[in-house]
Amino acid sequence: MKKRILLVVPYPRDKAPNQRFRLEHYLEAQEMESLSYTYASFLDHAAWDILYRPGHRFMKIWSVLKGFLRRFFMLFTLFRYDAVLILREATPLGPPIFEWLMAKVFRKKVIYDFDDAIWMSNTSSNNKWIARLKWHQKVKSICKWSTIVVCGNAYLASYAKQYQANTIIIPTVVDTVNQHNRTQDQEAEKISVGWTGSHSTMQYLDAILPILKKLQERYPFRFYVISNKAPEFELPYLEYIAWSSEQEIEGLMNFHIGLMPLEDTEWAKGKCGFKAIQYMALGMPALVSPVGVNATIVEHGITGYHCNTAEDWEQYLTLLLEDSLLRIQLGKAAQAKIEAEYSVNAYKQAFLDLF
Repeated sequence: MKKRILLVVPYPRDKAPNQRFRLEHYLEAQEMESLSYTYASFLDHAAWDILYRPGHRFMKIWSVLKGFLRRFFMLFTLFRYDAVLILREATPLGPPIFEWLMAKVFRKKVIYDFDDAIWMSNTSSNNKWIARLKWHQKVKSICKWSTIVVCGNAYLASYAKQYQANTIIIPTVVDTVNQHNRTQDQEAEKISVGWTGSHSTMQYLDAILPILKKLQERYPFRFYVISNKAPEFELPYLEYIAWSSEQEIEGLMNFHIGLMPLEDTEWAKGKCGFKAIQYMALGMPALVSPVGVNATIVEHGITGYHCNTAEDWEQYLTLLLEDSLLRIQLGKAAQAKIEAEYSVNAYKQAFLDLF
């Protein structure tokens, strides 16, 4: 008999990258046929479309109210399920009332998953007005009430283990069979560099923009940005690609070298290095700030390079722009690393074992 799972998630299916790579692509694996699952998203499709746009305040308020109504009616369906998986939180605002009800009143097995340092404040500039309504301290309570906590890296797990001993690490992974299943041609005549991510993390590019501009004067490479919002900065050879799940791989295949700069902050230490994982899965060396798990995902000089200073960024980017054999060597090693340690194949049984 199939186990019945309720997936309590923030967004509609196939919309948010972190939700897809933390959860959704496991559900497509053949091994998951032993599960019967139901989606319960807080926001609907209309809300997702305006979520990161400036303005639309009335519609955002109405979308949140509808989300709370959905959560209320969801409680009356809990009897149908053997377990509940909560991704990040049941509601984006307010105390963890629904999590408490699910775990303590309805006595459900709760699996709690998060992949960012969400106990810290990090609100989008477009939604600062709503920051005061968030309840970041609820993360520790949800950890206490859960049967098991799943974290994307060791830094997050160290926080969760203060409140829930039954905490495990499942990194954010890619599907190397059905999606990230291509290899970049590193001997192409024209070489491009790229970055992908949400608009909220685009700020990390600021520190290396002078390096990119300087190098584009010597090497006329295109710099691609894939995001849900166009960049506000300018470069001589800048290309913007609007992110979509359907064209994600095609967009990434414009890159030959992938970048992931970060600031060394507590919030950044909670990042799961997913940009680097995507680059490496497609046969690209990754240049990263060795903050948090980045230092583990990217092995310096083997699958990419660690860049601590502006001089590092310039040195290693120059090296890769000039040497196709080095790009090929690092790209092959990067793909092997991802397949072994950061793929759906590597973790689908661990995910299934949660239930």
